[in-house]
Amino acid sequence: MTLNQQELQNLRHLIGGHQTAEKKLNFYAEQSQDPQVKQMFQQSAQSASQTYQKLMSFLA
Repeated sequence: MTLNQQELQNLRHLIGGHQTAEKKLNFYAEQSQDPQVKQMFQQSAQSASQTYQKLMSFLA
């Protein structure tokens, strides 16, 4: 599959957003005192990471 410039730009934007979300969610998890809140942030960070990896596969 060949991406045009607009699609490539959009994909890069999405990838960057998911990278940022993962980093922020991991930071929030580290700061959390409540185990349930910590787990929620960790799971959300993992989900963002998985989506990031999936989006990266479109660049290969």
